[in-house]
Amino acid sequence: MSDLFSLKGRRALITGSSQGIGFALAKGLVRAGAQVILNGRDVAKLEAAAAKIGGDVQMLAFDATDHDAVRAAVDGFEEAHGAIDILVNNAGMQHRMELENFPPDAFEKLLQTNVASVFHVGQAVARHMIGRGAGKIVNIASVQTALARPGIAPYTATKGAVGNLTKGMATDWAKHGLQCNAIAPGYFDTPLNAALVADPAFTEWLEKRTPAGRWGNVDELVGACVFLASGASSFVNGHILYVDGGITASL
Repeated sequence: MSDLFSLKGRRALITGSSQGIGFALAKGLVRAGAQVILNGRDVAKLEAAAAKIGGDVQMLAFDATDHDAVRAAVDGFEEAHGAIDILVNNAGMQHRMELENFPPDAFEKLLQTNVASVFHVGQAVARHMIGRGAGKIVNIASVQTALARPGIAPYTATKGAVGNLTKGMATDWAKHGLQCNAIAPGYFDTPLNAALVADPAFTEWLEKRTPAGRWGNVDELVGACVFLASGASSFVNGHILYVDGGITASL
């Protein structure tokens, strides 16, 4: 049974993995046996993250919103080091403001970081996976893929797009042996949510709203990622797996 979830001999690229959810998933996939490639734009942050993880960790610095840079980095890595077997599209950002005053430049930045990066990196990696007839793509969606709350309408739009892009990837690429799925985290204590974590009123609301009655810990996302990255999910495709303490299941 342990072999079913083993990632031994697999190589995983995780975008935006110098901190937060991406960093936690990197540590988890290493524990499951994978060789991990950390990605971000800041080389110093990547080096610090790699030192904390230890083990079989590589780094690949590129801007996930730059199509040409992504393609060059992925193609160059595959040529020099070999296959990327698993891709976790984790890079993302947040911008909170009431919709009527939301800056258009911030909206465009959200679209590029949260949606376009999934397309750019997904396409670049999938082209190699298709040639091999196998591959795992795990996109990081959100509880906002299904739900909205005040002040984050554009973010909600981007995460809805990630959910549907995941379904589109599965529809186009399952025939080539790829499994493309998404994890939709609920409210987790991460740098992206620092402002909310620091707000006692929000935490009180969240604890009452979530059946589990608490914030999530980023390590609680690892099991879902290992499942979707391993042979255990060989017939799971186009699925959005909510890891949210039950918040999308209740009113």
